[in-house]
Amino acid sequence: MSTIVLDPARERRMLMTLAAIQFTTAVDFMVIMPLAPQFARVFELSAQQFGWLISAYTFAAAAAGIGAALVIEQFERKRLLLAVYVGFVAAAAVTASAQSFSMLLLARGLAGVFGGVLYGVIFTIIGDTIPEARRGRATGVVMTSFAVATVAGVPLALLLSNAFNWRAAFVMVAIAGAFNAWIAWRTLPNIAHGTAAEIAERRERPMWSEFVQTLTFPNHLRAFMFTLLMMVSGFMVIPYISLYMTSNIGLPEAQLPLVYLAGGIATFFTARWFGRWADRDGKRTVYRWIALISVAPLLIVTHAPALPLVGTLAIATAFFVFVSGRMVPGMAVVTSAARPGARAAFMTLNGSMMQIGSGLAATLSGAMIQRLPSGALLHYNWVGWIAAAATLIAIWWVGTIETLDAAPTVPIIEEPIG
Repeated sequence: MSTIVLDPARERRMLMTLAAIQFTTAVDFMVIMPLAPQFARVFELSAQQFGWLISAYTFAAAAAGIGAALVIEQFERKRLLLAVYVGFVAAAAVTASAQSFSMLLLARGLAGVFGGVLYGVIFTIIGDTIPEARRGRATGVVMTSFAVATVAGVPLALLLSNAFNWRAAFVMVAIAGAFNAWIAWRTLPNIAHGTAAEIAERRERPMWSEFVQTLTFPNHLRAFMFTLLMMVSGFMVIPYISLYMTSNIGLPEAQLPLVYLAGGIATFFTARWFGRWADRDGKRTVYRWIALISVAPLLIVTHAPALPLVGTLAIATAFFVFVSGRMVPGMAVVTSAARPGARAAFMTLNGSMMQIGSGLAATLSGAMIQRLPSGALLHYNWVGWIAAAATLIAIWWVGTIETLDAAPTVPIIEEPIG
């Protein structure tokens, strides 16, 4: 084996492969929300029970991430990614076969176990291979997967669900995931997780010692808090958008794919532009601008009365662009906050923090929101105000996080593909 530097073509292939993997995890998680009306009918769910469905994924992902952080630095990145991704694909298949709400809840927890760890591994690979000066653009490329999931994955999953039933969405995820796993096995480089001496030293140290150092490092704690604020400010609102639009705004359920199509098309272009902007003008500055602008669509979406289709598409698109767009510079800030030699454990723990924030937000909003006999949601406006407040706190808090690295610290190891 020999140490090499990724050329631009291989770097693009790596980022596109990571984006494809992220695409399937995004569709798997995002499609739950527009399927809410179907789940409510099939399983007779209350708003609180639907919140549990979201929380099962997020809390399982958080627990798995914390457990993985204990040992993740011991594994080569590519092998780890493939092993976890195969587990995720299996979880999607189990979800598709669920026959009851309790079985569906269990399946979503299983998906969370693997999906949560995947997120941390993907951003660890970005941090290991991409210099800090270009990390905003790299993050933007990978996060366009959410836009593609929104514009293509979720609408296609909904069309399949409308044509067959809700299970078709997760069958699609499982098939796409199996194909992506094969592509990743063929194309991703093997990424060393340190020199032989560093690996040996890590294995000699007590497992809990490394974990505690990563968990309690001051800059990590500040980054974890920032991540928590970002997730709470989004996931107080996101899980109930589809229900609110169909029940309060008056959008026909058959037109929900249009909302995701419009938002996804816009986000596909803006996510990469936000990444370039962050690299040019500073990730914290750009995060603050996008987050500040996002307060407006947060409040408008949660207070909107009955609207025509054009008005609904306009506010939903603004929400998608700015609420998801602030994650591009935000995650670039977080990726560069890692203590040298501990990025994988840090990013996995940060992934757990994302899931904890999402789960707490979904649970809290589920407890606040009530569903009237007419089906309309009550108190969604309260949720919007809390999300806006969390956003404003995050705008201030991002300035407390230090950038601790400016270049990748791990060599790329090339081996013949067998």
